[in-house]
Amino acid sequence: MTREQLGVTEAMLATFGEAVFRMSHNLQLREGDPVRRLDWAEIERQREAMGLADGQIAAKLGLTREQVMFIRNSEESRRFRTGQTAYLLDLGGGRRYRPERVVRLEDRFAYSESALRLRGALKFDAEATRRYVEQGWWGDDTLPKWLARHAKERPDAPAVVSGEIISWKILEQRVLHFAEGLRRAGVAPGEVVAVQLPNTPEFIVAFLAICRLGAVMCTVHMPYRGAEIAALLRHSRAKLAICLPATKELFGGLGRTPSELEADSPLSKDFPEPVAADPFLLLYTSGTTAAPKCVPHSYHTMLSNARLGVPEHRLSAADRILSAAPFTHLFGLYALHCAWSCGAASVLLQAFSPKDLSEKIQEQKPSALWTAPAHIAAVRAQGLFDKHDWSSLKLAIMSGSACPPQLVREFSERVKGCAVTQLWGMTETQGALYTRPGDALEVHCSSAGRPSPGTETRIVEGELQVRGCLLFPGFYDNDEANAAAFTADGWYRTGDLAAVDAAGNFSITGRVKDIINRGGVKFNPRDVEDLLDSHPKILQSAIVPMPDPILGEKACAFVVLRKAEDPVRLEELTQYLLDKKIAKNKLPERLVVIPDMPLTPTRKVIKGKLKLPE
Repeated sequence: MTREQLGVTEAMLATFGEAVFRMSHNLQLREGDPVRRLDWAEIERQREAMGLADGQIAAKLGLTREQVMFIRNSEESRRFRTGQTAYLLDLGGGRRYRPERVVRLEDRFAYSESALRLRGALKFDAEATRRYVEQGWWGDDTLPKWLARHAKERPDAPAVVSGEIISWKILEQRVLHFAEGLRRAGVAPGEVVAVQLPNTPEFIVAFLAICRLGAVMCTVHMPYRGAEIAALLRHSRAKLAICLPATKELFGGLGRTPSELEADSPLSKDFPEPVAADPFLLLYTSGTTAAPKCVPHSYHTMLSNARLGVPEHRLSAADRILSAAPFTHLFGLYALHCAWSCGAASVLLQAFSPKDLSEKIQEQKPSALWTAPAHIAAVRAQGLFDKHDWSSLKLAIMSGSACPPQLVREFSERVKGCAVTQLWGMTETQGALYTRPGDALEVHCSSAGRPSPGTETRIVEGELQVRGCLLFPGFYDNDEANAAAFTADGWYRTGDLAAVDAAGNFSITGRVKDIINRGGVKFNPRDVEDLLDSHPKILQSAIVPMPDPILGEKACAFVVLRKAEDPVRLEELTQYLLDKKIAKNKLPERLVVIPDMPLTPTRKVIKGKLKLPE
């Protein structure tokens, strides 16, 4: 069987070859016996007794048995020149040839060229991979396995809470029918399916069905239209796009609505499932400072991060998790990954508004909330904490943008008994840093917390760098971006400035590219923005550099007012900042009031869109 039919790429051989060889190469070969004397059945019995049979190794590494066989034979052939072939065992090698087991190569499934190209991008350091497996960080986690487990163990428990309650058993049935619809539409394992849907049951069913088919989901942010969608479809080489009826024409001939893909029968139980080493997400960065870049993830990177994070967040199957963030962004997906890891119910908010979020929390009583600081600031500005019951919450995870300390304090005061935590992550990492529910309030207010399990962090020249079992392997089809983003020893340059305290809690102090150079004195405006956000007249602020003929750059403050009828003057703000002991060289020297901030789907300010008026 060929590498292409097994989905084994050069990257996979480089990543897993050493681990497979160490765990599995034949006992008799190690003793130097000639190949012609090998007793395959006895070797298999010995290896299975030692936990080294191909199937056992496959489960540990997140590969298929056939992939392990191919990699093992490739490694042994390369090292010992044995000339073995991957299917000797299945064909009865050394005992009896069984022609009924032979399937012609041309009749076997083969990955498409685009699927192999994407799989080839998932290349990880071999030594790091071995460590991740030995530590138990990487295993055989996949979403189809998790769904099947919950459908068996808690079939009638709620999996999705929306306008209807969908049990785990019913969810699995809907997923299998949708997967069959995708198969009939021509989607094959390894191919990319774009999805632009709000936080609805249809999104969840589509996501899980894509995974069950062994395909790869590429999310499309809800605000994206024409040129953005066209560029994403072209770069991702999407086979199909799942979207709303109103936006179907934007996807050309690829567009399908969920109702068009629901088959009248389920996917066959014999249809091969994906393994943990397979790609399953293709995400595009938010592009707050540059053109979006493409981030591929395997089940290994994403699901290990969620599984290891569940106990850190103190989540269980008894929880109900609500995400105010969209599922088309990784922060929203992290809420689903955590829920599916432990069997918690996902409470759905189709699209954020302060009123809808507050009403959903009061009506459905979630115990955990994924939210951005801008969400909570908007709720606070409209006085909705006083109008709705938020007491069901025991955990809130705030992420997506800088979180003003005063906002954390007010949220904690308003919702007694709720641990208001912070999380720092990126499309490239998912949850890399977070505070824990048992931390002191001041830790939640002043930091993004400590590294998640399996994550390494360091600060080099003020910049936070990350590596570990959660980190993506590199931007897809973008060598220039990879050269700039990774150090020679495999650390990812996040572009965020950070500091760490004696207890190991990291605080994000700004972005490398946000630095303002005022007459040769450089400063990051993050602390100024935090103070402006605490001003009673300001809902949200952002400070960007503006050109100056003498000093080179000065600071300009863009602000959104809480009440349009309550204006603010620059002199009022500068005096407020001086009263807070801000250095004079950091004071904004121009003020621009705007009706709304340009935001990413997770409510992060897109500073590149803040333009000075003529």
